[in-house]
Amino acid sequence: MPLLNVKLLKLKEMFNSKFGSIPKFYVRAPGRVNIIGEHIDYCGYSVLPMAVEQDVLIAVEPVKTYTLQLANTNPLYPDFSTSANNIQIDKTKPLWHNYFLCGVKGIQEHFGLSNLTGMNCLVDGNIPPSSGLSSSSALVCCAGLVTLTVLGRNLSKVELAEICAKSERYIGTEGGGMDQSISFLAEEGTAKLIEFSPLRATDVKLPSGAVFVIANSCVEMNKAATSHFNIRVMECRLAAKLLAKYKSLQWDKVLRLEEVQAKLGISLEEMLLVTEDALHPEPYNPEEICRCLGISLEELRTQILSPNTQEVLIFKLYQRAKHVYSEAARVLQFKKICEEAPEDMVQLLGELMNQSHMSCRDMYECSCPELDQLVDICRKFGAQGSRLTGAGWGGCTVSIVPADKLPSFLANVHKAYYQRSDGSLAPEKQSLFATKPGGGALVFLEA
Repeated sequence: MPLLNVKLLKLKEMFNSKFGSIPKFYVRAPGRVNIIGEHIDYCGYSVLPMAVEQDVLIAVEPVKTYTLQLANTNPLYPDFSTSANNIQIDKTKPLWHNYFLCGVKGIQEHFGLSNLTGMNCLVDGNIPPSSGLSSSSALVCCAGLVTLTVLGRNLSKVELAEICAKSERYIGTEGGGMDQSISFLAEEGTAKLIEFSPLRATDVKLPSGAVFVIANSCVEMNKAATSHFNIRVMECRLAAKLLAKYKSLQWDKVLRLEEVQAKLGISLEEMLLVTEDALHPEPYNPEEICRCLGISLEELRTQILSPNTQEVLIFKLYQRAKHVYSEAARVLQFKKICEEAPEDMVQLLGELMNQSHMSCRDMYECSCPELDQLVDICRKFGAQGSRLTGAGWGGCTVSIVPADKLPSFLANVHKAYYQRSDGSLAPEKQSLFATKPGGGALVFLEA
């Protein structure tokens, strides 16, 4: 019996013992690993993720009341219930149920509905939380698809991805849309180049002689609970405005680094040269940014900065722009190598992944000592390339490993990173695993 069927049957039993009834349908949404293209989706650039086999599953029963009842198979996540017509999302506390509510609210607002039917939902998932494999976005996408199904409405996968990307911002994370796009648009057996405005996905065939291995650093990072992520988004926005001003463009209309390149009509390599000319490596303070743009501090705070970045005292604009433009170029190069499939393909892709990690560590400063150590260990034991994946500051690495080296690679990394003498990192099987590109979100009527 396929594993998914086993999971659904188990979920059906747990639902019955929780709610005393049988679910009407089930929804699945996968997590994802971003192979290359970190922190550039919200700057307008393409990324190259694939869905992983780990997922979020929800069993659902629409009910006649207007109450939304949520339960989780994991006892760490307490039950929650609320009126389906008065959904409140608390940005100050990124609790698990708030991600579910984001998905519900997104669909509700898209159709302009004031009255929603109630539902009983039991959530199950095996994506490691706060690991950079997008467990929170999978939950948002799953909830969006649950709500759409309960309403009996239809939307395309692209529309669903765009709604869920927008609705996750209710929790205060200024993400770019990669996670939600791959969750809906993923197909088994292929990675995807995801492009934005308009959103589209192109198959990227990964090399057959290699596997991608995910290793969890076991350092948790919740991007909705920390300011690192939103500060980076703001630094990229400010860098875009200063570059636009330097090139005499209408800077006040510019929000993303990609817009500057598009308006100038030049290559990514040329954008790196413009960055060298226009920005200095020393950090900028708010006063200097105001001088460069010819605006007051008050205008900077109220018109440009987000509420959670108004007190930030230094912004590293040069470093962030350098990372974004070079990383965007690496994504395109990665895709080109996959298409051309030269003999040394795995080595070439590995080198791009290594460069990406270096840029994330040094220019974007979104790594951490444990991630750097894990990347070094993975390379030492046979990975052709290894890098942090997800937002960083913890979470996972992804490595490209020649298929014939996989068993020794897994054994050696397990020993070197997870079997600490102090026993502080008891590895679970979800800490280190090879993964193949999985399929996207689905609705099942039967368990």
